[in-house]
Amino acid sequence: MDHSRTPLLDALGEYQRLGRYGFTPPGHRQSRGVDERVAAIIGADAFRADVLATPGVDDRLSRGGYLSRAEELMADAVGADQTFFATCGSSLSVKAAMMAVAGGNENGLLVARDSHKSIVAGLIFSGVLPRWITPRWDAERHLSHPPSPEQVRQAWEKYPEAAGALIVSPSPYGTCADIAGIARVCHERGKPLIVDEAWGAHLPFHPDLPTWAMDVGADICVVSVHKMGGGFEQSSVFHVQGDLVDPVRLRHCVDLLMTTSPNVLIYSALDGWRRQMVERGQDLLDAALRTARRTRTELNSIPGIQVMENELLGAEASHDLDRLQVLLDVSGTGATGYDAEDWLRRERLIDMGLSDHRRTLATISYADDDETADMLIEAIGEWRAQLTDATSPHALYLPAPHELQLDTAILPRDAFFGSTEMVPVEEAAGRVAAEQLTPYPPGISVVVPGERLDQGVLDYLRTGHEIGLNIPDATDPELKTVRVVA
Repeated sequence: MDHSRTPLLDALGEYQRLGRYGFTPPGHRQSRGVDERVAAIIGADAFRADVLATPGVDDRLSRGGYLSRAEELMADAVGADQTFFATCGSSLSVKAAMMAVAGGNENGLLVARDSHKSIVAGLIFSGVLPRWITPRWDAERHLSHPPSPEQVRQAWEKYPEAAGALIVSPSPYGTCADIAGIARVCHERGKPLIVDEAWGAHLPFHPDLPTWAMDVGADICVVSVHKMGGGFEQSSVFHVQGDLVDPVRLRHCVDLLMTTSPNVLIYSALDGWRRQMVERGQDLLDAALRTARRTRTELNSIPGIQVMENELLGAEASHDLDRLQVLLDVSGTGATGYDAEDWLRRERLIDMGLSDHRRTLATISYADDDETADMLIEAIGEWRAQLTDATSPHALYLPAPHELQLDTAILPRDAFFGSTEMVPVEEAAGRVAAEQLTPYPPGISVVVPGERLDQGVLDYLRTGHEIGLNIPDATDPELKTVRVVA
């Protein structure tokens, strides 16, 4: 296929060159009605590119086929049978995948318990029963790793009638599962594997990066292009291959969730990014990997800071690691990752990817270079230098792995939509949760609706909130009370 072509981007350019005008949404009419104060910040060109997909860039019957051709080019670029574009992020894409594979199946779906909150939302929307796959735990560092093929095999042995399996790889920390091994375990049973590869948009385009899910047998792969690629926020693609997932059913599930007014600006950026990666992706990622290596080496030399790498790999850890995710363990300084993140934002205008009680993470992308790397290295060094011995240890309660593995008492959907009440945290142990409780970022739910709360998890969330843990989906922002099933 001719990857120098960008059907959507070209069509948007032609729309603008022709001076086409629509008596249709959006009401700002290609920036004509935009307040000049808004245009001064956002830019009028962004509004000029904000036009309807149909009728707009294409006609009412999509006779131009611009979207379908762009999706075909994307599928060819990454080796998938079929690709879908989405403008509501991978949160939409993964829900559509779950519904296509397990919707209406009373035996449920195998789901890795370290899944993103969007997957939990998919369970609530669809009514699918989760059959949890336990992740691997590093109890010393309080960190979970993607499940192993053997753990997935054990889940299949326990729930052989489940509709399929869903895992997350890479994790928000950059750790990766043995997707090839897990795919083999699923396909031995004739069941599909969904991989939430939201952090893996770049993986198909460089041999030194972790395995791309489509290369090793995943049936559906969901990718957030805005995370590690060149798309706008909310841009997502998901890829399908093989004969274990019905693409027509998948398309219908997408239509149930997808907006009828997709943003052409988002679509066009996806189209252009695919061309960029096919033509120049390996060179761009070569440079990014060099930048990441230097950044890791220099940050690792700062006293009290450990750049995590070998600690994340091995038999009881992860199968592989995306080294563009630079994970810093700052516990040796006596401070928390929250402390580091807050200081860097306040004092050096730098935002970090995520933080927890002992770590903070910087994501290196193909857009970074020595200049941005130096800015990060110098800022981290300055943060470390201003710390004093007066830093007091935090009072965070760190539960044992078994305390984090809550029992599912009822369906997430039934818990969320059923009769509920608010109870004091001190009285919540033993009750069934009716809400998600999700530190964000990274967005992995500590509590899922329908799970029976235990004291260890409640103490972790309460004390974590006191030192900076952000739980934006909690009904009570102060975590003094919790919503439970009445």
